[in-house]
Amino acid sequence: MAVRDRRQPTRRHQEQPQVRLTHADRDAVAEILREAYSVGQLDEQEFDERLDHAMRARVRADVEPLTRDLGAVPAGPGTPGTPGTTTDLRTPLPSTPVERVVAACTHAGSYFFPFVAPLLIFLVSDRYSPYVRRQAMEALNFQLFCLIAGVGGLLLFFLVLPFLVTLYAVVGALCLPAVASVAALRGKNWRYPMFLRLLKDD
Repeated sequence: MAVRDRRQPTRRHQEQPQVRLTHADRDAVAEILREAYSVGQLDEQEFDERLDHAMRARVRADVEPLTRDLGAVPAGPGTPGTPGTTTDLRTPLPSTPVERVVAACTHAGSYFFPFVAPLLIFLVSDRYSPYVRRQAMEALNFQLFCLIAGVGGLLLFFLVLPFLVTLYAVVGALCLPAVASVAALRGKNWRYPMFLRLLKDD
């Protein structure tokens, strides 16, 4: 009867499950790649390929080779600007002119295709652009906020505060998407002035 060597770690201890990446982790890697592309470390084809791999990555081991030769190796939690760190939503993400136009269309689409435009762009931008994804999520959050405020105002029309919130939502829905579109075209990280966000980044 074979006796297992107690000095050897068991297979269960050898295989440590890897923590899956969040959207914030992928955004951090994308920012490193964009910086490398802007200074000439990557050509356009290399940048596109690595960015595509980063947006599809599942665990940290998938993204480490993408930045290892750039002098910016993603570290563990707590290191600013690397995977494992929560990205500050107020910090503007790098963006290309095309991404800015798409982000602007996300906000402007609220006038023509409410909910549909930001939702579709939000779904397809997950692997395309962190900047567009964040702006689409913000636009979708604002439309959800306006919908909830409008329904709540109708149900509680006899109260002053719900009426004021509904009035703000109506005026905001008419004016703020235009302001957001201009901000997106300028590469700004637009944040709608609202106190309720149902969708949040990981």
